[in-house]
Amino acid sequence: MQKTRVLSTRVLLICAAIGVATGLVSAGWAGLHIIAAAGAVPLYGLVLGFHALPGVIAQQVLRAPWVALITHAIAALIGLAFVPAMAGRYILAAVVFGGVQEGVSALTRYRHWEPWRFLLSAAITGIVIAVPLWFAFHVSSLPTWGAIGFAVLFIAGPVAWTLVGLAIGSALRRAGVIRN
Repeated sequence: MQKTRVLSTRVLLICAAIGVATGLVSAGWAGLHIIAAAGAVPLYGLVLGFHALPGVIAQQVLRAPWVALITHAIAALIGLAFVPAMAGRYILAAVVFGGVQEGVSALTRYRHWEPWRFLLSAAITGIVIAVPLWFAFHVSSLPTWGAIGFAVLFIAGPVAWTLVGLAIGSALRRAGVIRN
């Protein structure tokens, strides 16, 4: 097998395609962010978990360093081009989701692409995002069921969307997007 450069043109084009596709869907998804943040705070983790998709799909397809961050950055740029009011949220999501995905991959030296590794990064991301938003949304003032639901769904949301991303990435690999 011939060793290719990690950030070859082909790799960057695949990152771009995934980033554009998920960025467009994310722009359409923006309304759900507003609805969940305004009136369904316990469900916000499920909505926000969608942002796991760009990096998960890219890493599942390419299995290479930096592809999660690059793909997240492209998705954020596409999303904010259509919904400029969400620019800060898109950029923050790209940094947090992509950063945790790359960090966990780096800790495993980019050698483990089994589902557990993706699910671990999803759970960590859920916790990292849930803590500051717990205070921002004043979750402690919610009924107990709402606070518990918030905490559980902030971990379950990224995990569920990661499973979706793994399925999409696996389908793209089977379709021949990447040559083995």
